[in-house]
Amino acid sequence: MEDDPGTCPSCGLAVLPEDGFCEACGHALTDAGIAVVVAAGACIGCGAVTIDADGYCEQCGIRQPSGRDHVERELAGVSGVSDKGLRHSKNEDAMAFAVLCLPAERQAIAAVVCDGVSTSPHPEDASQAAADAGLRVLQKELESGADPEPASREALTQAAAAVAALAGSAHDAPACTYVSALVLDGALTLAWVGDSRAYWLPGQGTGIRLTQDDSWAGQMVTLGVLTEAEAQAHRNAHMLVGWLGADADAVDPHVATFTPDAPGLVVVCSDGLWNYLPEPSSITAALPPTDDPLHLARSLVQTALDAGGHDNITVVVIPFTPEDTPA
Repeated sequence: MEDDPGTCPSCGLAVLPEDGFCEACGHALTDAGIAVVVAAGACIGCGAVTIDADGYCEQCGIRQPSGRDHVERELAGVSGVSDKGLRHSKNEDAMAFAVLCLPAERQAIAAVVCDGVSTSPHPEDASQAAADAGLRVLQKELESGADPEPASREALTQAAAAVAALAGSAHDAPACTYVSALVLDGALTLAWVGDSRAYWLPGQGTGIRLTQDDSWAGQMVTLGVLTEAEAQAHRNAHMLVGWLGADADAVDPHVATFTPDAPGLVVVCSDGLWNYLPEPSSITAALPPTDDPLHLARSLVQTALDAGGHDNITVVVIPFTPEDTPA
């Protein structure tokens, strides 16, 4: 008779009594090699129930798994994957997207990706608040008849207000970046602040980066002082000059509309991806031969993990055809 399997207290995978480590996540089991199922709310390391508000065990210091550590979501016409990466203790990115049913039997796809600023307090709260508010307001504006650019601008403005409302003071201000993509009536409308990006990758030909970074590097490139390669190699490259938060300057949303004339992909991502794949051609080269947007998003996230996974990684993929909005 086979031994009854236990359960890994970290990831829930079935394990055998003789196993010393979980094969899925590497979590050490008990000294005797017998898996222990800990009570809900108890520390995965020592079993204590003293977990603080930030998710760390006050007894042994181990951070507890979060539902945001790895997130996958799939809808008809759009898919996204977000992962905390290999070096961060938590995922400070957030994503939100939906297929919107609008008046006159029109459909739109809206996606928002936000990246929490790690040097601010509770950046994961900022990114989630911004992503949720951005998508909610974008839907409301479009349903009321607003055009894509004003709707995208208002959504970003309200997302900024949601993040600012989290602050206890100007010195205790959660912060994040923001980028949204709206596919409607054969056009693509972008809105952004910060250095999260959107790319257009045609089925054939050269792709395009659709956003410009609100960063020190982006500023140097815009001014013509440094080349893209020189700016990104500088130690100040990722220093933000634009973000959402109570400590930010007045929000000045970047809004632009792009009308592709061929089928392709819209990729919306945080810098956890583009740090490793900065050029449209490098993203295209990393894509597997499939039309499944969830598989594509998973593959790009895995590429960033394989390259080092130094940051949180979020990727949303939207297939696009010029004839009509994907549904």
